[in-house]
Amino acid sequence: MASNAIETRELSKNYKELKAVDKVSLVVEKGTIFGLLGPNGAGKTTLISMLVTMRKPSGGSAKVNGFDIEREAGKVRESIGIVFQDQSLDDELTAKENLEMHAAMYNVPKGERRKRIEGMVKLVGLEEQLNKEVKTFSGGMKRRLEIARGLVHHPKILFLDEPTIGLDPQTRTSIWDYIKKLNREKGITIILTTHYMDEADSVCGKVAIIDHGKIIAEGGPKQMKNELGGDVVSIECANSEKCRKQLEGFAWVKNAVKHGGTVDARVEKGEEKIPKILAFAAKKGIMVKSVSLRKPSLDDVFIHYTGRTIREQEASPGAAMRLRRKAWGQKR
Repeated sequence: MASNAIETRELSKNYKELKAVDKVSLVVEKGTIFGLLGPNGAGKTTLISMLVTMRKPSGGSAKVNGFDIEREAGKVRESIGIVFQDQSLDDELTAKENLEMHAAMYNVPKGERRKRIEGMVKLVGLEEQLNKEVKTFSGGMKRRLEIARGLVHHPKILFLDEPTIGLDPQTRTSIWDYIKKLNREKGITIILTTHYMDEADSVCGKVAIIDHGKIIAEGGPKQMKNELGGDVVSIECANSEKCRKQLEGFAWVKNAVKHGGTVDARVEKGEEKIPKILAFAAKKGIMVKSVSLRKPSLDDVFIHYTGRTIREQEASPGAAMRLRRKAWGQKR
């Protein structure tokens, strides 16, 4: 039995001159919820696509559930579940038919399929919708069905690529409740990517920040926030770029980052620094609209290492279905 769910060693994927994933070495322990965080184009989806055997690496090696992703690709696939960023259900079929088709593809014995399907739809709260066509489902219901489908063959690892993108906040919260329940009650290892730092902070036991194809930081969310230290003073002002430049001139400002009309300054003893910031702004003729004080968040950790915030970007429709066909239908 493998001691870890995932182990990679200098795993790489190159597209001509582009290093999409650049010598990533990573260990994910069994039974954890592990988040891959990074801006669009950072390499996180490419990394997952290699781990689930959808793309061959250019270099390095990786094991998933103890199976080599190249030499034992079939065994890797049998031991994992995948929920793609794009919706990939057949809308013309019922929820039950979608689940039955997936169970058959994974060779789940006929005698077990009904029991497994009933157990999965109960877990995600879709018992009443089992015999309804998927085209009648809301976005949140479809996502819950996809999670159920990804689990019907009893995988040891569930990969979730941006599982809540495009969903409303209430639905996002309910989806994460189901995912945490899976991890807690079934012991399934969860590997996810997300643009939502608040989600990663509340859900993940460990995260890795990936940028330009490299892992640049890794650890528990609480640990990473504590390592930053200090407080964050957020200043909403009329000339945010001027404010940022002026704040960077103070020795007691660890860093100042502008996003939109707001500047986040990381300082020690923030409550003592706010009067100084207001006084300096008045002296420089910078109109301050509001000031707030908080402890560092995972957003601040991300900004600290990458110098920018994550921005949600819609993926192209239908991409997941094309990738699914490629993953399960191509000759290797």
